[in-house]
Amino acid sequence: MEQAEKLLESIVNTSDDVIIGNTLDGIITSWNHGAEKTFGYTAAEAIGQPILMLFPPERVHEEDEILERIKRGETVDHLETVRVRKDGELVDICITVSPITDPVGRIIGVSKIARDITQHNLIEAQLGLLSRVVKQSPNSIVVTDTKGHIEYVNPKFTSLTGYTLEEVLGKNPRILSAGQTPRETYRQMWKAIIAGEEWHGEFFNRKKNGELYCELASVSPIINKLGDITHFVAIKEDITERKKAEDRIAEQAALLDQSQDAIIERDLEGRILFWNKGAERIYGWTREEALGRSLADVLQMPPKMLEEFNLAAFEKGGWAGEVRHLTKTGKKLVLEGRNTLVRDANNHPRSVLVINTDITEKKKIEAQFMRAQRMESIGTLAGGIAHDLNNILAPILLSIDVLKTTSPNSDSDKILDTIKISAQRGADIVRQVLSFARGIEGERVEIQLKHLLKDLDHIIKDTFPKDIRLEFVVPNHIWTIMGDPTQMHQVLLNLSVNARDAMPDGGDLVISVRNCVIDEQYAALNISAKPGRYVKMDVADSGIGIPPDVLDKIFEPFFTTKDVNKGTGLGLSTVISIVKSHEGFVNVYTELGKGTVFSVYLPAIDTSTQSGSIRAQQTGIPRGLGETILVVDDEASILTITGQTLQTYGYHVLTARDGAEAVTLYSEKRHEIALVVTDIMMPVMDGTTAINAFARMNPNVKVIAVSGLNTNRDAISLSDVRVKSFLLKPYSARTLLVSVRQALDGP
Repeated sequence: MEQAEKLLESIVNTSDDVIIGNTLDGIITSWNHGAEKTFGYTAAEAIGQPILMLFPPERVHEEDEILERIKRGETVDHLETVRVRKDGELVDICITVSPITDPVGRIIGVSKIARDITQHNLIEAQLGLLSRVVKQSPNSIVVTDTKGHIEYVNPKFTSLTGYTLEEVLGKNPRILSAGQTPRETYRQMWKAIIAGEEWHGEFFNRKKNGELYCELASVSPIINKLGDITHFVAIKEDITERKKAEDRIAEQAALLDQSQDAIIERDLEGRILFWNKGAERIYGWTREEALGRSLADVLQMPPKMLEEFNLAAFEKGGWAGEVRHLTKTGKKLVLEGRNTLVRDANNHPRSVLVINTDITEKKKIEAQFMRAQRMESIGTLAGGIAHDLNNILAPILLSIDVLKTTSPNSDSDKILDTIKISAQRGADIVRQVLSFARGIEGERVEIQLKHLLKDLDHIIKDTFPKDIRLEFVVPNHIWTIMGDPTQMHQVLLNLSVNARDAMPDGGDLVISVRNCVIDEQYAALNISAKPGRYVKMDVADSGIGIPPDVLDKIFEPFFTTKDVNKGTGLGLSTVISIVKSHEGFVNVYTELGKGTVFSVYLPAIDTSTQSGSIRAQQTGIPRGLGETILVVDDEASILTITGQTLQTYGYHVLTARDGAEAVTLYSEKRHEIALVVTDIMMPVMDGTTAINAFARMNPNVKVIAVSGLNTNRDAISLSDVRVKSFLLKPYSARTLLVSVRQALDGP
């Protein structure tokens, strides 16, 4: 018996459950290991203390209620309540209270057996919260077994798809498939989740009523304590409306990308939010490079200018005017800018829309006309001044000779010689001014330019530095011109001297002459040219080239980049004046660091031999057979002349002023159109985009690409069978007609 009692006592003391005894007065009489572990008091600290020390103040009444039941001989089973630890923390317990009786059955104490259920309650609370989260989730949740059979779906799944849990239980989620999700998507998903990884992707599914929808899914494996996958869970968000909005935005962005203008959206701090293809083409910055950066930094504009734009936008709703920006490579641009304030749905300022139109070339053309008018005015003024200066210098030079004969003195002679040299230099300048102002003054005779080159050869070889290599390219049969030999000699010499000065370290000077015919097509593309036969003289050097900011001024009188006493600024002014007086014109081509070519066009004498040659050339021009040609160009004059040329030679012509109009016209009459002749650089829709649109409608479309810039050849893939040839403006009618015939028939 004693041994059994000791065993029982050992079990009680070592139990993890709380076992406490107390008197009917509430004094603790026994305290086991489980009580120490749960409440933090040792047996020595607890025994003899009131049991109420374990009660929160709001729970003290429970002890009185328990004692009342114990005194009646009742047992309190599984009461869930709260007690206080030694450190003040609350403990959730489940307690059973029983009366302790003596041998005669009298109640002498209370036995309490309790278990700490704090962790259990916490887990239950978490499970309850998780259950509510799953049921109330705004995303649909699907749980499947490892074979993909559905075991659970939440209410959101039902409201989204229309299927109840009972309808999908045990089935595969494939019942939702609309057949639009690539097989590769499913393959990658299964590969990831079987390997224990989480997978993210999009599904295109179909609801019970047949309606299509798109959802963004996260699929994860559920792994047990042993590391085995027991289930898969998919959390899916309905993104149908978002996808529609994204598609609409993408369509709108694609339309904006067709514009030749730079369309930019920036926030109120100046950071770029949108950057279309037009902005990429104009400024050279890609969309990825520009987004998020300051507009002032990208366009290299003063921050103060951005502040002025913002002020105008807030006060007036926008701003419009001319601006000057730099490209990524530092090229200067002139643009017509428009800034418009954009407001949100609450009418609060949100951003600024910027639309910039590149008018650099337009401004250059305007500058050409202004320069021509200014030169005409300066010429009239210079002629009058030069005439008066000549009258002043003539007596000075005569007086010097008289003084030298009447006052022979070595010192005086030196002074007079200096005065005479200066006066003669002034007279030379006056002659150049008169030549510029009045143009041709001498008698005009028939000239063979290759004879003038022989005289020039001697001058250059005798006076130019030896490190300048001279080369003449002159065919045997060169047409003659009607002109002043002295002035033609002056033109060649001035251009050669400029070429020499452009090669301070030596180089190649190539002077070439050839016959050429300018037709109406070419003349329409060059404001100074007229149709006819010309002798073309090229003076080419391999020197430093002419900077773009200087090129527009080189023909202005008295403009020079040379040092003082090394140039008067009248050389090229005299050249352009002489050439114009001979009814010719001058073109200039230059590249920095590579050299410059001055091309002088002079009208040739119309002889019967030459006329016969031209007629022979015209006779050999191929004619059309009534084919329909679509001509696309934003320049009205080019469009008209090209159309007239093709019609004259037997073609039916349709015209469009930009790529968008051409695409519309081609969609209506693509079965009639045999060939498209399109410019590359156009507003609204450029030629490259239009060609791609033609090809989508007709993979066998035939195209001739046209541009005023040879660099645009890179934008057209000549290996593409659609593009039969590339024409560089300006081109002759013969070049156009031969290219058209070859495009239609093959080389």
